[in-house]
Amino acid sequence: MGITAKEIARMLNVSEAAVSIALNGRPGISTRTKNEILRVAKEYNYDFSRINQNKKKNGTIYFIMYRKYGAVVSNTEFFDALTRGLQDSCKELGYKLTFLHLMDGEDIQEKLNTLLKPDCIGIILLGTEMYKEDFFPFSYIGYPIVLLDSFFNSTKMDSVLMNNIDGAYQATRHLIQKRETQPGYLHSSYKIYNFEERYQGFQKALRESGLSPSKSVIHLLPPSMDGAYIEMLNIIERGEELADCYFADNDLIAAGAMKAFKRKGFRIPEDVGFVGFDNVPLCTYLEPNLTTVNVPIKYMCRMAVKRLIECLEDKQYCPIRIEVNTNLIRRQSV
Repeated sequence: MGITAKEIARMLNVSEAAVSIALNGRPGISTRTKNEILRVAKEYNYDFSRINQNKKKNGTIYFIMYRKYGAVVSNTEFFDALTRGLQDSCKELGYKLTFLHLMDGEDIQEKLNTLLKPDCIGIILLGTEMYKEDFFPFSYIGYPIVLLDSFFNSTKMDSVLMNNIDGAYQATRHLIQKRETQPGYLHSSYKIYNFEERYQGFQKALRESGLSPSKSVIHLLPPSMDGAYIEMLNIIERGEELADCYFADNDLIAAGAMKAFKRKGFRIPEDVGFVGFDNVPLCTYLEPNLTTVNVPIKYMCRMAVKRLIECLEDKQYCPIRIEVNTNLIRRQSV
């Protein structure tokens, strides 16, 4: 049986009112006291469902976007689809949604204590640009959290993300079968969890096709259309080794690289082929249209909201990872 609020107060020599304020996420006590109360509550298995059960129907889900590089913001089509998906899902299920932005380098714990209002019942955290150590400030805030678009072992929260490895695997197999040669890789110069998994899928497809990953041409490019265009243009102009075709970490990298190759007189797909990842609307405006991996963003958002609500209602909570499959959309760029 878990510890009670009265026992927490006695253990820390604080008032029961202070414990109530901390457990309910209300302002009125110091950050240090609040964090210590939440630490003890978690360590001794306080039953947070007592609080959540009363708040959940009238509360608000907070969507927190954590920014380290700004890569998510630069991919406006992906981010817009994400926010629309969360808004639609919350509205459908009868919950309010509030958006918050946090920047790497800020005092995250202090910001959370300031920004999270008493109406908060849980958090959907966009972890696209986060590293494992970035999760520490979220460990003591006393709300259920669903991590969206990322995953890290040993973090005590649920995760909802796409199947990056299989998506990249299918895309790379398609390139090998269509071009009958070893594809290159347009890899993000920013370290992002999704992109690291996609590289694993790329390597897996090469090995299963009897090709050595070490022999693939790899270009490091910023994960934005303009950044990828400028850097790819420099690579071509420097006379570096080029591949016959490429898998790109996302559609914006692929689009920027395509623009650079076309600027230098290459024909697509006759001279060089491309496959992206995400299936943002931009893909159908490119000439030729970009073959890409489709990510069911709206479904991911719905799963994140539903799982958060389940966490509020489940007294025997256990973190899970929900991985949503992708599918390849074949167009004219290969």
